Amino acid sequence: MTAPAPPALKTVDAAAADARTQLMTVPGLNMHGNEEVAMLLYPGFTALDLVGPHYFFASMMGARVHLVTTTDDLSPVPSDLGLAIAPTTTLADCPKDLTVLFAPGGTTGTLAAASDPGVRAFVADRASRATCVTSVCTGSLLLGAAGVLRGRRATSHWVVRDMLGHFGAIPTDARVVMDGPVVTGAGVSAGLDFAIAVVERLRGRPYAQALMLQAEYKPEPPFPGGTPASTDPAIAGPMRDMFAGFAARVAELPAP
Repeated sequence: MTAPAPPALKTVDAAAADARTQLMTVPGLNMHGNEEVAMLLYPGFTALDLVGPHYFFASMMGARVHLVTTTDDLSPVPSDLGLAIAPTTTLADCPKDLTVLFAPGGTTGTLAAASDPGVRAFVADRASRATCVTSVCTGSLLLGAAGVLRGRRATSHWVVRDMLGHFGAIPTDARVVMDGPVVTGAGVSAGLDFAIAVVERLRGRPYAQALMLQAEYKPEPPFPGGTPASTDPAIAGPMRDMFAGFAARVAELPAP
């Protein structure tokens, strides 16, 4: 038999329930939903591209988040820096009708995924019915290779953003870009801004603000940087050159 909760704990639980009820009275705040969110996992993805948005998507009450592996089984999928994440489903078993389809970025792993006919077919199929077709960083290359960026404004990591024209997209220099159902985020850390924007679209700004407060999301970088324009040229130039080979390989991806 389970022991009854102490009176003090019952008081805390009741106060929390009252607070939740009060929050639900805020105009425009949609507390509950039934979104189906699919987030791709492929060997060599960048973990922060996925983990930041996952926090906000999984925090939406009622939403179901599927971590979809591009491999043949549910073994943990290693990121580009070795952090492995356990998937929850495969491409074949992923729900067919999605609210959000999401692709994280990476480098060589992303090129491999974007070159895989099975991955491209999955993205094209699910994107054809999804409410939001999304990516962060170079994950936009997967969307582009699948043909879902044609004629759409989109962003990506600064290294490859201008290469999106290869897929018929309109490269756009912005942290988050929305064009119809397509929502793309710039490099890595932009995934947090991106995810908040998607939550606002799905649940309204008050709910998005509630999750921002829950995450204490109020970025204040300790010094300027983060873009080529705001970084010392002595650093920005060599950094760009370091990724020149990767950018050149993007042009080798099959155009849709």
